Parts: sequence; structure tokens; C-alpha cells
Amino acid sequence: MLLYSDVVSGDEMFSDAFPLKTVGDIVYEVDCSLITVKAGADVDIGANPSSEDADEALEDGATQVNNVVYSFRLQSTSFDKKSYLTYLKGYMKKIKNHLQAVNPDRVEPFEKDAAAFAKKVVANFKDYEFYTGEGMDPDGMVALLNYREDGVTPYFTFWKDGLKEVKL
Repeated sequence: MLLYSDVVSGDEMFSDAFPLKTVGDIVYEVDCSLITVKAGADVDIGANPSSEDADEALEDGATQVNNVVYSFRLQSTSFDKKSYLTYLKGYMKKIKNHLQAVNPDRVEPFEKDAAAFAKKVVANFKDYEFYTGEGMDPDGMVALLNYREDGVTPYFTFWKDGLKEVKL
């Protein structure tokens, strides 16, 4: 299994246990879904719920959460367009410096592709929700949550060059 961590903050962002694909060699899109989480111990005594209870709402103390957010303790944050652009400029500079140290041949393609993808994000800014890693490092990666064309299926976007793979 591969774990993907932010190169700036070191926070764990996601793993290959979730369906992922590379888009344009600049970002990963990670599919996620809503799961139900119960507070306290979840004791399974083997009983099946009755068909009469099938339409009931969530059990007391249960909440629905995004499975990637829950699994990696991502923290919701917010931006207006101007503050996001300021953040993104600083973050891209950090990633460029990182690439110059570890893979100088990747710097030029990164700059070109990242600029194009950033324009797409800014053009659709209102469609995104923003999440940081568990440590909430203001200099670290901000993951972008959006929904597929069906308007129901959530997915995260992570900057590929801002991640390091850790084999477990």
C-alpha cells in the first residue's frame, strides 16, 4: 500500500486504498464517498435490522462524513479567491524549490501544467471546498474537494508534485 504525504507539512493526505487517477500529470483525483460513523463502541451482536427500520434516519450519535476526510483527519478551511491565489503562489514556489532539489527536470513541466490547472481552479472557484492536513500547517497543501458531473459523487484533487509516496 502507498501512503501519500505532503512534502511541506508531512501530513498524511490519502492512500492508494482509495480509487485514484492522475490528471494531466499534475494532480491526482481521489474518489471518495460519505460513510456513517457511530459515536462510541460499535458492537456487532449478529442481529439483522428489521425491514421496518430500513427507512429510519441515522442512529443516535451517528454522523455521515467523507471517508478520505475521516480517514486522514483532514481539516476544513475556507478561502476567498484573493486569499487562495496568495496562498497558491507561495505554495507553488515551495513545490518548485522542492523539485529543484529532488528532480530538476520536473520543474519546467510542473510550472507550465500547474499554471494551467490553477487557472481552471480559479475559473470554477465556487465549486470547491478546501481541506488542509491534520496539522493545519498554513504552508502545507490544501486539497480541493469537488463533485463529479452527477453532482453527488465527491472527489479530492491533490497536487502530484506536492506529495511523497511512502510504501507501507
